[in-house]
Amino acid sequence: MAAEHRSAARLAAVQALYQMELAHKGLNDIFAEFETWWIGREVEGDQYKPAEIAFFRSIVGGVVENQVEIDRAVDRTLAEGWPLRRVEALMRAILRAGAFELLRRADIPARVAIKEYVDVAGAFFDRDEAGMVNAVLDALARKVRAAEFSA
Repeated sequence: MAAEHRSAARLAAVQALYQMELAHKGLNDIFAEFETWWIGREVEGDQYKPAEIAFFRSIVGGVVENQVEIDRAVDRTLAEGWPLRRVEALMRAILRAGAFELLRRADIPARVAIKEYVDVAGAFFDRDEAGMVNAVLDALARKVRAAEFSA
């Protein structure tokens, strides 16, 4: 159950980051909106799963707080000539959230974070885009968490 609530928190965090970028909403507004109206609620016939709120806040707040470092790390990992700013907004949100966990949440195994964000990408995109998320986050993880992959 805890893993399911963390997965839902990751999905909600990506949606919140996406909305923040498009609507230019602030952190407190996004927390209030998602925690009041989205997480664990039915919206327009879609049921949003309960999520671990503290984890949701950790991801969204962590991405906002560390965005320069995160964007630089993702930029260095993306293919030459494709800076993060050229990536579609929802894909940017997924990569930023995944990179945050890899860079700042050492308590979460890298392979778990990668798989979770590949799954999030799969909810919105086809296999090629989900594969891109896998490739970028895997390459980043192998740089910043090399010890987890050397065993």
